[in-house]
Amino acid sequence: MKKREFLKKSGLGALGIAMSSTIIMCKDKKESAEGEEKDVVAKERLRTAHVGVGGMGMADLVAITSHDKVDVVALCDVDANNLAKAKELHPNAKTYSDYRVMMKEMESDIDAVVVSTPDHTHAPASMLAMNMDKAVYCQKPLTHYVSESRAMNKLAKEKNLVTQMGIQVHSFYDYKLATLLIQSGIIGKVHTVRAWSTKKWGYDGPEPKGSDPIPETLDWNLWLGTSAKRPYKEGVYHPGNWRKLLDYGCGTLGDMGVHIFDTPYNALELDVPKTILNECRKPTGFGFPENNIVTYEFPQTKYTAESLKWVWYDGPGAPAMHEDMLLPGADEANPDTSSNTKEASMEDKMSLEAKTAEAGKLPDQGAMFIGEKGRLLLPHFMMLPQKIVDGKYVDISAEIAAVEQANNMGKPIRDYASEGPKHYHQFVDACLGKDECTAPFSYASRLTETILLGVIAGRFPNKTLNWDSKNAKFAEAEVNALLEAPYRAF
Repeated sequence: MKKREFLKKSGLGALGIAMSSTIIMCKDKKESAEGEEKDVVAKERLRTAHVGVGGMGMADLVAITSHDKVDVVALCDVDANNLAKAKELHPNAKTYSDYRVMMKEMESDIDAVVVSTPDHTHAPASMLAMNMDKAVYCQKPLTHYVSESRAMNKLAKEKNLVTQMGIQVHSFYDYKLATLLIQSGIIGKVHTVRAWSTKKWGYDGPEPKGSDPIPETLDWNLWLGTSAKRPYKEGVYHPGNWRKLLDYGCGTLGDMGVHIFDTPYNALELDVPKTILNECRKPTGFGFPENNIVTYEFPQTKYTAESLKWVWYDGPGAPAMHEDMLLPGADEANPDTSSNTKEASMEDKMSLEAKTAEAGKLPDQGAMFIGEKGRLLLPHFMMLPQKIVDGKYVDISAEIAAVEQANNMGKPIRDYASEGPKHYHQFVDACLGKDECTAPFSYASRLTETILLGVIAGRFPNKTLNWDSKNAKFAEAEVNALLEAPYRAF
């Protein structure tokens, strides 16, 4: 089933919105970041519906409702246990297992929809909400397929909707600081970025055989959604492990890559790459590779050299050693960046946090900018960037102070409890006509497309793929079938 047919058959196509007159206060004009005038509806409060309230969905629910102008009116999850926990926090909210039913029944009572599901459900749920003229906050990566990212961006633009991708570190102090430092020219034109995460969202084993009894609390058909029908296996898909599998997640690149790519992508004002190469194991057709080295080539921007090379490394022991990565104080005779080769726990893999690195050792996750005037190391996250020139750290406190003062940033913040909600509150305030989102789908779709092209390249290992952005297709015809997939009727 095509995506357009899915929306039609669900009976939830483009429908008019009937806002309560007690909510709408005024309508004004506001200039967007792109210089376009937008109609901004100012409201007293924001009524939210949440699709997916387990794991990151629960974190999203807690963060967005820390804004004092939010009223949760609907909760939806295919797992009754998740739904019960969320209901305890918001006893007045109506509960659903099927987001299609929720949106149909609650259409006139919802202002914004928060989508925090496995990746394969992001686009179906978000598109449904946007077709009903709802603002959407959607977790990263924005979509599971490139075609979906482009469709969501197009629809959001056509309908002039408030949108935000859930990438909370985008609003963190240290990431904003690094963006401004790069754009100030602290290391000159950047020619290479190397980024990495030691997390391991991969699976090299075979597809499991047989089936297990479906828990009474789980609607397996709704969990599968538009993806192909598959027997339930305990512990393989839900909860959490879906990130490892082709049909539902996007591997480590699609999880941590979005976070760590964000600052370089934003700072260098990149579009999508011209070429992509993924050095990884042969595809199995079921799980993602456990270790990837993805090399992108981007066209020039005003902050880069004539072209930009971007290399991504993931998995235990990442990144592979390169002179670009050598830190002051490192043991050149033993340059391994990490001794961690063990399987990470589910909690570790789901956490954003990076362990504190030893002297001369790279952090577990981060990015290195290499420019004509030195290198800039940006750990992930809540650590200040560090400049390296000729193998030595350079004091950039004066440059940091100048950027902070020029942009009225205040002093560095190292408290996740205060930093974490900022991205969510920005979305709420934008919906209320008081702010503007900094990771709207116009930005998020391009970043997600870049990520997904790297994921696709993992299906054609050690082969350089050439991407035609204008026509949204690869020069290698056999790859284009992976840009989208049919939707199952469910």
